[in-house]
Amino acid sequence: MASQISKSLFKVSHVSSTVKFDTARRALSVGAALQQKKTLPDRTGKNVVLVDGVRTPFLVSFTDYAKMMPHELARHSLMGLLQKTGISKEVIDYIVYGTVIQEVKTSNIGREAALAAGFSDRTPSHTVTMACISSNQAITTGVGMIAAGAFDVIVAGGVEFMSDVPIRHSRKMRSLLLRLNRAKTPAQRLSLIASIRPDFFIPELPAVAEFSSGETMGHSADRLAAAFGASRQEQDDYAMRSHKLAHEAQQKGYFTDLIPVKVDGKDGVVDKDNGIRVSTPEQLAKLKPAFIKPHGTVTAANASFLTDGASACVIMAEAKAKELGLKPKAYVRDFTYVAQDPVDQLLLGPAYGIPKILDKAGLKLSEIDTWEIHEAFAGQILSNLKALDSDWFGQTYLGRQGKVGSPDLDKWNKWGGSLSIGHPFAATGVRLAMHTAHRLVREDGRFGLISACAAGGQGVAMLLERHPDATAN
Repeated sequence: MASQISKSLFKVSHVSSTVKFDTARRALSVGAALQQKKTLPDRTGKNVVLVDGVRTPFLVSFTDYAKMMPHELARHSLMGLLQKTGISKEVIDYIVYGTVIQEVKTSNIGREAALAAGFSDRTPSHTVTMACISSNQAITTGVGMIAAGAFDVIVAGGVEFMSDVPIRHSRKMRSLLLRLNRAKTPAQRLSLIASIRPDFFIPELPAVAEFSSGETMGHSADRLAAAFGASRQEQDDYAMRSHKLAHEAQQKGYFTDLIPVKVDGKDGVVDKDNGIRVSTPEQLAKLKPAFIKPHGTVTAANASFLTDGASACVIMAEAKAKELGLKPKAYVRDFTYVAQDPVDQLLLGPAYGIPKILDKAGLKLSEIDTWEIHEAFAGQILSNLKALDSDWFGQTYLGRQGKVGSPDLDKWNKWGGSLSIGHPFAATGVRLAMHTAHRLVREDGRFGLISACAAGGQGVAMLLERHPDATAN
C-alpha cells in the first residue's frame, strides 16, 4: 500500500494546449450539463450558497506582516471581500470570525476587525475558536443562522498572527502583581516586592501543544506516522508534491482568492504566498528530525510552518444571492464534526470525518471530484490515507465491515496545501472552501469534499456542490 500511495502522489497531470479553451464559452454549456447530473438535497430549507471568498497572501511568520496586529490583517480580508463581490456593507447582517492564539487587546477580534473595516456599529459580530478548523466553524455557524431564519447574509472567516503572540508572566508573578495592585500601604507593597524570587521571572510561552496530554502536535504527528508506517521518504515525497503543485498553481494564476495587501512602511504590495519552495529530495533528506530526536521522521520540511494570514467569505440563501444579482461559487450542502482520542488519534479527524460525511450524503469515494484536505504534517496526511484504506481501522474504530477505501490522489490537493501554501490556523478553512469551489470549475467537477484535523482530537468534513453560475475568478 505504501508504494502505491507514493506512486500516486506524483501523477501530476499536464493539460495539453488542445484542452485549453475559453472559460466563458464553457460556462454557457455547464449549467444544463450540471442539471442532468446527481445533486445533493438541501438540508437547510434555504439552499445556502458560498458566494465568494478571499484571503490575504499567507506569509511565513516574522516576515512582511510582522509589525501589524491581527485585527488589521483581518480588516484587509473583510474589505477585500466587499471589493471583490461588490456587496455593500449594509447588506451584511452578521459576521462570524475565527482565531486561535488570541491577542488579549482584541478578544472579540471579529467585532474589532469589522469596526476597523468600516462596518456599521450595528452589525453584530462574534469570534469562534476551534483550533485549525475555526473558520470552518465560522462558516457552518453562519449556515445554521441562515437555516434558522435569524439572518440572511453572513460573513465568515478567520485570522492567525504568529509573528506576535501573547507571552504571559509566570503564575507566581501574576499573582504577586494582582496583590500588589490591591495593596493599600507602602509597607504592604514593600513586603510583596520582597517576596519576589528568581523563578517568578520565568515567562509562560505559548506552544502548539495539547493541554490534556502536554504533548506537542509535532511529537504526536511523529508517533502517528510511526504507528501507520509512514516512512521519512514517503513524508518527504508528499511534502515535495505539495510544494510542486502549489508552485504550478501559483504560476498559472489559479489562486484567484488572493487579495493584495499594502503594508505600512513597505514598498509595493504583498501579493503572493511566500512559503512555497520547490526543493530536491537531497535537500529534504539532509534535515534532522524536529521533534523526536534522533530517530523521528517529522522535519521542518514535511511539517506546516508558522504562518500569518486572514480570510473571509460570504454565504447566504440562493434566493438572496439572486435578488442581489450575485453569482455563487457553490452550494454548502453538508457538514459534520468529529472527535476522538486526543492522545493517540489527535490528527485523525479526516479518517473519521470523511466516511461520516459520505455516508450522510449517500456518496461514494469515486463520486468526489475534488479533495481539499488540510496538511498539518505530511505524516498526518499519509496516516489518514492509510487509515481510510485499512480494514483493521475500519472495523476497529469506525464500526464498518471493512475499509473505507483510498481516495483518488489525482484529485487530491491538486493546488498544494497547508504544507506549501501555509497554515494560519483560523484562516485555513476558508482557503480550503475557495480552492474547492474554484477547482470544481477548472476541473469540471460536481462535488468537493473538505476535511481537516484540529487540536483536541477533533475534525471537520464538509461537502460543497458546484453552482451552475460558478466561475473560477
